[in-house]
Amino acid sequence: MSGNVKVPPPVNEPVLSYAPGTPERAALKARLEEMAGTVIEIPLLIGGEEIRTGDTLDVVMPHRHGHVLAKAHKAGPKEVKKAIAAAMRAHREWSSMRWEDRAAIFLKAAELLAGPWRQILNASTMLGQSKTAHQAEIDAACEVVDFFRFNVHFAEQIYAQQPMSDPGMWNRSEYRSLEGFVYAITPFNFTSIGGNLPSSPAIMGNTVVWKPARTSLFSNYYMAKLFEAAGLPPGVINFITGNSAQITKAVLADPNFGGIHFTGSTEVFNSFWRDIGANVGSYRSYPRIVGETGGKDFIVAHPSADPDALLTAMVRGAFEYQGQKCSAASRAYVPESLWKQIRKPLVETVNDISMGDVADFSNFMAAVIDRAAFDKIKGYIDRARKSKDARIIAGGQCDDSEGYFIRPTVILAKTADYESMCDEIFGPVFTVHVYPDADWKKTLKLVDSTSPYALTGAVFAQDRRAVREAMDALRDSAGNFYVNDKPTGAVVGQQPFGGARASGTNDKAGSMLNLLRWVSARSIKETFVPPTDYRYPFMAGK
Repeated sequence: MSGNVKVPPPVNEPVLSYAPGTPERAALKARLEEMAGTVIEIPLLIGGEEIRTGDTLDVVMPHRHGHVLAKAHKAGPKEVKKAIAAAMRAHREWSSMRWEDRAAIFLKAAELLAGPWRQILNASTMLGQSKTAHQAEIDAACEVVDFFRFNVHFAEQIYAQQPMSDPGMWNRSEYRSLEGFVYAITPFNFTSIGGNLPSSPAIMGNTVVWKPARTSLFSNYYMAKLFEAAGLPPGVINFITGNSAQITKAVLADPNFGGIHFTGSTEVFNSFWRDIGANVGSYRSYPRIVGETGGKDFIVAHPSADPDALLTAMVRGAFEYQGQKCSAASRAYVPESLWKQIRKPLVETVNDISMGDVADFSNFMAAVIDRAAFDKIKGYIDRARKSKDARIIAGGQCDDSEGYFIRPTVILAKTADYESMCDEIFGPVFTVHVYPDADWKKTLKLVDSTSPYALTGAVFAQDRRAVREAMDALRDSAGNFYVNDKPTGAVVGQQPFGGARASGTNDKAGSMLNLLRWVSARSIKETFVPPTDYRYPFMAGK
């Protein structure tokens, strides 16, 4: 038997540069060419089996939507039931496995991804989700590696938390898996979410039915194969795709449903709460409901803000990965004095941004994810062009002839309640409202009250009193709050990620808090010499 097991101390995976002449650049270029030149088949992965239903969908490049990358098989009701059954079959052995053996599998996955699998996940993310090399590297490689390493470390910390014991007894806490399976639903925009949402419950002994987004199937399939390569037993994480509503209805109706780990829209998450509530009497236990949803993320600048730092944060925060980040800067509040300084350089910078095919490493941006996103975002731009309350001052061009390309767009809103200041757009549209310098405190109240979301936000100010005023006034306005930095780019173990209000349950991916949601604790008291007389001493005499 082993003693007290200590996992390797986690460190954040270094971000490779992909600068000209580097070996990683050459390796990634070669992998991109190879993957783009092949059409693969993506089966369902259920209980260790590859299942092909014959009912397929095309997986395409967003930046070249006529180019098919894969044919993905869709699950029907029979396959959904099979995935649930496989998860339940695997549950007993997996949940009773020594935690360090589960940990070793994900530590191995981290090392595989940091090494030989790195460019497989990077290239598949670039081609399937239209990310640049840098955006893929920080997402599909570094953040996934970080999740695996740090979540194992957090699990170790949880298991080490034990109660005190009085003389003659031994008290201990057993951190059991949930009774049932976990349903993981992951979005298109981060391959790292596809890696984390099914694996964090699995690390704690749960088995999982994983449904990735249709538009992230290419990279997420390789993530599922990475789990297999690391030695994950059959049935622990079951990979399915198909009709989202049909799959979810079947999953939430199953009495063994134990929890949901979700990232996606607020509207969809709200519907899960309603369905789970309607079915709650049929479950073996109350399900855990964990979700990260929408955002309308802000930057608020004080007159003392550094103009160059503010401009850089606006451009990077709003337009990296085409603004398709939950944390992307979407609205800004800038004082009149500062706007006079940054308006012209902001417009020039945005209009100078390069965009195109991700295989061209000189591009800063690529295409939005699909037709539905293109049409929605274009609608906001078209309405702004016609509105008397808004003016497009940069970008605004949309072209779907080859790929779903939308130029980075800056809208100047005359009113603080203009639609693009309030609605979640999820694209490269950034709206600025200019306020009188004297209205700083009034503007802070406006930032807090404008949106139902509370995911990320940033304040820019050199005046420390203004920083404190913003931190206090916006205490509940953002689960991740940044001072003199863009509101994107949370790092596992450094800035645990999540928001409240309409942005989710704030269970903080990248921290121990998230892992705690996937355990059900049992308190055990063992008395070594139990009493043999029911009477207490006070009962003696009269």
